[in-house]
Amino acid sequence: MNQPAADYIEQAQVTNWPARVVLVVVVLALIALALWGMRRGWRNRSSRQADMPAPLETAPESVRLGASIEGLFAGTGVHGDWMDRIVVFDLGVRSRAAVSWGPDGIWFDRVGARSLFIPAEAVSAVRADRGVAGTVRSKDGMVVITWGLGDRVLDTGFRADTSADHDTVLDGFLATFATGVQQ
Repeated sequence: MNQPAADYIEQAQVTNWPARVVLVVVVLALIALALWGMRRGWRNRSSRQADMPAPLETAPESVRLGASIEGLFAGTGVHGDWMDRIVVFDLGVRSRAAVSWGPDGIWFDRVGARSLFIPAEAVSAVRADRGVAGTVRSKDGMVVITWGLGDRVLDTGFRADTSADHDTVLDGFLATFATGVQQ
């Protein structure tokens, strides 16, 4: 009647390999599906914006030789819809940039993306705002330039590396592009 304790001990199965393999495959398939959907959305947005004219990628020497301020080029979006990023011509790509300006326009010398020149006559407004093109900062933490490219009105955001430089950029833009500019 006295049975050894070893008779009552059952070994639990450590790993159910078939179930684990199925779960890993399902997770990888979901990740691949999400990446495919993001790529498809990006390509659809690019085809909707294909009619946009190319922005200027060179600036007059008067603008390029001015003092530049380092910061973050936050991207470009459709004016009034800060979540609608412009994907053509690298306009929506966040990148490091040095900005300089003069009476002829604004020059963004970008690292890792196409540089951008916004002519002064295209600038319709300059303001401090929370964000642009899906990038959000603190209140008045970004300088937003509203400008026209072809028949579209765009918002481009820039944030200087330091608070003092941020104020310099905003004040410089407001002083240079005072016609029709809001703060």
